[in-house]
Amino acid sequence: MKKVLSLMVIVSAIFAGKAGAQTTATATADAHATVITPITITKTMDLNFGILAPSATPGTLTVSPAGLRSVTGGVSLLSTTGTVSPALFAVQGEDGFSYAITLPFIPVVLSNATHIGSFMLASNFTSNPTVITGGLLTGGAQALNVGARLNVGANQTPGVYNSLLPFPVTVNYN
Repeated sequence: MKKVLSLMVIVSAIFAGKAGAQTTATATADAHATVITPITITKTMDLNFGILAPSATPGTLTVSPAGLRSVTGGVSLLSTTGTVSPALFAVQGEDGFSYAITLPFIPVVLSNATHIGSFMLASNFTSNPTVITGGLLTGGAQALNVGARLNVGANQTPGVYNSLLPFPVTVNYN
């Protein structure tokens, strides 16, 4: 019986040794993050359609992102242009990063403060760089120019027209 008991102790010790040999393994990893410069946009100049002459026929006056004017319908351009400019913005952020541009998709109301009820709508906003291609920040900065089409009514009331609210231009990293 002592031999059987001794044999059982030896067998138990062997199995206990095998159970004790099963250990867990541990590995470590580091955590990393890169923080980039936030993207910003700052207006440097307002959109200005300049001086125009209406007629009995409605029409449009468009200012391109390059600042070029064109007309349709009953709108005439004069030799005295006044101030003509696309809206100019400075976009800043992380060098080499691309960004998307969002322009107004609803018309912007320009009203005549002297003649209540007289208004025109600016619509069809375009930009350079374009909304489709977006921008690329070279050296962490890029100029963004925005033009639009001004819808001029037949016999539009003379006067100075200003937007009721500033229009939004949004930029986001891609």
